[in-house]
Amino acid sequence: MSGDRPTMPPVRLPSDAELARDALSAPLFARAVKLARWAGEGMPVGVDGGLLAGQLATAAGLLELADDEDGPAYAAEAWQLALDTGLVEFTEHEEEEGEGAEAEGPAGTAAAGEELAVLTSGSPQDVLELWLAGLETVLADAAAPDLSELADQLTSVEGELDIDALDWNPEEEADFLDGVLGNLYLLTAVGEGSTERPVPLPALAASMIVPDDMDEPTDDVLEEVSDAMMRLDDQFRVLAPTGLLAYQPVDEALIEEVDGEGHIRESVDGVISDVPEEEDVTRYGMVALTPLGLFAVRARMLDAGIDVPLVGDLADKGADALLDALPGHPAPAAHAETELWLGRRAPLDAARELLAAARGDDEDAPGRRLVCQQALSLLGSEAEPALREVLDDPQLGGLARVWLAEHGATDVPEPGEAMVFWLTIDTIAAQLAGEGDSEELRELVEGLVGGHSGFFDSAWRCDHPATADVLEAMGRLHPDKKVAKQARKAAFKARSRA
Repeated sequence: MSGDRPTMPPVRLPSDAELARDALSAPLFARAVKLARWAGEGMPVGVDGGLLAGQLATAAGLLELADDEDGPAYAAEAWQLALDTGLVEFTEHEEEEGEGAEAEGPAGTAAAGEELAVLTSGSPQDVLELWLAGLETVLADAAAPDLSELADQLTSVEGELDIDALDWNPEEEADFLDGVLGNLYLLTAVGEGSTERPVPLPALAASMIVPDDMDEPTDDVLEEVSDAMMRLDDQFRVLAPTGLLAYQPVDEALIEEVDGEGHIRESVDGVISDVPEEEDVTRYGMVALTPLGLFAVRARMLDAGIDVPLVGDLADKGADALLDALPGHPAPAAHAETELWLGRRAPLDAARELLAAARGDDEDAPGRRLVCQQALSLLGSEAEPALREVLDDPQLGGLARVWLAEHGATDVPEPGEAMVFWLTIDTIAAQLAGEGDSEELRELVEGLVGGHSGFFDSAWRCDHPATADVLEAMGRLHPDKKVAKQARKAAFKARSRA
């Protein structure tokens, strides 16, 4: 991974074949394919390949949307996607002498395009590339404003339209939507968003607008959040049929409750700050990226130069690469990555490779050893010889004894005091590097020391590079002021000794 590129947590994706099946079954894409096959060898169409009025009704019936009042609109959207992706090709008629641009009737011929063959003879990757191309056109449509709203903003100045009066910046709109999809990707990667655990729409909008250091959103900020939420509702309704999102729209009754200025500040404030148990959060819209959506957003991030690893990328790399990378992974991804890595190796070989990579005195070494310990916990008795080989190792002997005890070994020699302190300092140093002063670490420190300061009488002598830093942290974290003072004194001694 490159150190000068932004990096996202890893995600796990289905196979290309599974993703291609999802793409083909996405409602909008499936409709576009059906209409492309309907076009067959050719049929007359209107300007720019658009379906004529009678054809729209026929297309809606073909898509089993004849009874839906929006059926013709859905058919038009699917037909446009077919044109945009090359599933349908349009050939314009040559204009005959005397005919004008406003002539009614067919303007050309539409026929099934070459890309249609990709669906039957192409690879899953070919299908996904075709789907991604179509998604780009829909994303552009989603970021575009409602034309009726734009018309309301236009004012006439001496018979001309005042374009400067429009409250719309196409680049900002596209960037905002990209940012929202990026946040959804991140939430999914860290396990806080999925199709089983969708994200409330107000919370997603707030993640883009409310500053991190703002404890209580102001009225102005809440107005921005509610405006963004309603804008995203419109956009997600457009994007959901592509298969990118699983989306439950905002309750229509809620939309009708929007006040005269178009804001639902009070409701949004309740959802993003402190949701009462009786509040039905789903009324405000719920959204999640589908696996196909994860694939799509990842592909767009790759194009933007962002480092977007996949779970499994480390399976063929050495233990050093695994131990270096996993401290930055969310717990579920780290576990899955470790299992894949271990699955490629014999247990004894894997244990020896992990232990060798865990050695070191650099500042990242405690984190590597903690990850090593977690990885070794997934191995069975076949790995035991490797752990016995390092029982006398100053850096690895402690964790080896812990592993053997957890696996029921009874002939393990007791560790010396120096090894006990070394393992304790190493473990706390790793957690400090990964989580900082977390509540979990506070509990660990209090459990180790209790209400007595005797622990520090010897701890400061521990020959570990992080001893002083760990003792200082214990002074911050321990709730007993007397014990905390002893920890700080011990830290001073450790620095003096060093």
